[in-house]
Amino acid sequence: MKDLKSVSVQAIDSDIALLLPSGVYEIKPMEPKSRLKSVAFFCVALALSGIVGFGYFCPDRVCALSKRDLMISPAAISDGMGKPLSHLNSKNGLSYDEMINDEFAFDMDSHDVMVFLHMQKTGGTSFGKHLVHDLDLKRPCTCPIVRKRCYCFRPHSNQSWLFSRYTTGWKCGLHADWTELTSCVDEKLDEMEGHIARRRYFYITLLREPVARYLSEYRHVQRGATWKAARHYCSGRSATSEELPQCFDSETWEGVSLDEFMACEANLASNRQTRMLSDLELVGCYNSDYMPKAERDRVMLASAKKNLASMSYFGLTEFQKISQYIFEETFNLRFAIPFEQNNATVSSSTITTLSSQQAARIAHLNALDLELYDFAKKLLFERFNKLKARDANFGQRFKHLGELPFKNGVTEFDWDKLSDDTTDGTI
Repeated sequence: MKDLKSVSVQAIDSDIALLLPSGVYEIKPMEPKSRLKSVAFFCVALALSGIVGFGYFCPDRVCALSKRDLMISPAAISDGMGKPLSHLNSKNGLSYDEMINDEFAFDMDSHDVMVFLHMQKTGGTSFGKHLVHDLDLKRPCTCPIVRKRCYCFRPHSNQSWLFSRYTTGWKCGLHADWTELTSCVDEKLDEMEGHIARRRYFYITLLREPVARYLSEYRHVQRGATWKAARHYCSGRSATSEELPQCFDSETWEGVSLDEFMACEANLASNRQTRMLSDLELVGCYNSDYMPKAERDRVMLASAKKNLASMSYFGLTEFQKISQYIFEETFNLRFAIPFEQNNATVSSSTITTLSSQQAARIAHLNALDLELYDFAKKLLFERFNKLKARDANFGQRFKHLGELPFKNGVTEFDWDKLSDDTTDGTI
């Protein structure tokens, strides 16, 4: 106690001693106690009346905090589930590792939203239908025949927990990619729900073997598909016609030969999955002069791998059962029907007719996608093996995937009565 500084200050009843930053004490006259009580009572009454009046008279949309206000002090505001607010509005949403390692669960009663990034010809149409019609939910989705979309509402509110083609439509553009979705989803949901909410996003997608996917897109375009309504929106604007020149002069490219399809340098079918999963702002969006092609390809591939690995879920078209199991274990949701593995596709029959030169050309055009798919396949089986190892009932679960008590598989809903056209943005 010898080292402690000893200070002696004398204060009488009418004074109060204040310690200044310099360490010197200042003596100030003290307000009479009765007067202090009156002032304190008045301040408390004024504050309470102000809070009540502000809450009663101020409209929700006017008084709601903006996203900028919410982000001022992210550490001070929590979602109540162990993650700061800044994490909720991050571009990637919650990753698979966070869901598994931190024991997060998809909370349909709260503000959790599943965002489906649907890439062309990857089996996304079938998967999208499974999501809205075959999940075992407290409040099943409803799909009125008169509409081209389904209502997938939360158990206790008419807010959607799923952002996809069959629920919200193409709100962020026809087949919106990662760049478009991550910059658009929050704003669109605010508009749809009429208020600003703090949400957790769970991005999901499907990939397909690149050569088969490329040939499937070729056959689809050959039949008349164009996807002209796609925005290709990046960094605040859509791609210009100079950045993305059209490969054909007529209304469609119907009847195009495979060699013609491969010859167009602006054809977005090439390496489509890498492009759609990468952050295009890193490479100057669709401006091919922003950086050398080799550097552009390297950055896009690295970004696509990073974004894919950070997604809450992805599946592979060639491994339907494994993909279904991973989805169910990740989200703790069950499908009432087993996914079908359909290997006899249009593209598979086309592959057998390719010349060696055509096969080599397709592989070259999709070199990035082939490397991305190899990465995705290794990651998929790594996740599958980890989930399998911790599932004490794996053998029985996997054998009876899609079989639920009191459920008789696929429902009687007739999907053929809904428009299945993916070539425009009307859905």
